[in-house]
Amino acid sequence: MKFRGLTASDRPSIKAALADGTFKEGEIEVALELVDLALSNSPDYEFIVATRNDSFAGYVCFGKTPMTEGTFDLYWIVTAPAHRGNGVASALITEMETELRKRLASGVRVETSETESYGGARKLYDKLNYPQASLLEDFYGPGDGLITYYKTL
Repeated sequence: MKFRGLTASDRPSIKAALADGTFKEGEIEVALELVDLALSNSPDYEFIVATRNDSFAGYVCFGKTPMTEGTFDLYWIVTAPAHRGNGVASALITEMETELRKRLASGVRVETSETESYGGARKLYDKLNYPQASLLEDFYGPGDGLITYYKTL
């Protein structure tokens, strides 16, 4: 697996990976908005893209948390359907953490839904030692709470 920055040619692959049925239409729109902002050189969103055999495998989007001295937000972790179950997401987060440690970042915050469709993401965060920091019940809607994880680097 290789890692690199985001390029405009990644957008169609990202859009296809987002449209696999995991994400709601509004979520896809937000994810693509962040891609477009990063491609227009916004300093707020950074991407690491993973490839395998020159094929798009996934990406992680992250950025500095405003008004903090060293905390970053992990905004999106997405794996292309053909590459799921092969450690791409874990490798992307590990690569992001390595980069953030070089910058002397203090921690990473992740927010996700408590619904069943996000169970895989929650298992990933548990596996990578992201402790749950909070749960706001019914945040997104009835029965859909916001879970926040925070990992000290």
